[in-house]
Amino acid sequence: MRPFVMATAFALAAITAPANAQESAAETYSEIKEAFGFVPTFMQQYPEHGIRGAWIMTRDMEFSDRTELSPKVKALINIAVGAQIPCRYCVFADTEAARAAGATEGEIKEAVGQAALTRHWSTILNGLQIDFDEFKAEMGGS
Repeated sequence: MRPFVMATAFALAAITAPANAQESAAETYSEIKEAFGFVPTFMQQYPEHGIRGAWIMTRDMEFSDRTELSPKVKALINIAVGAQIPCRYCVFADTEAARAAGATEGEIKEAVGQAALTRHWSTILNGLQIDFDEFKAEMGGS
């Protein structure tokens, strides 16, 4: 990014940013409480100056009904990623979300299995330093 563009972006951010991070956080906590019935501890512990952005991203990606993926598919993806990170908090919460969205135990197992399969082949391909251009050509890429 060029210096002028970056300076302009910072100036716009300063103009449009809330004057008081505590007020913005309080409004955000109210919205979170409306959504969940309480404000989870991990959200209370998030830095006040960043909670608004973190909540908007989570709300709009995870909980919006205007996304391309269904809640069940998102939860299954999240379980698979959580298993790989690893994040027991993610696995727990997203397994509960997947079940609530209608996922079967078989679908949950398969999501985790797919994550393991991807990790397996990633380890082989990267560890053996397989030529990427050759791999792309073999897999039908250009």
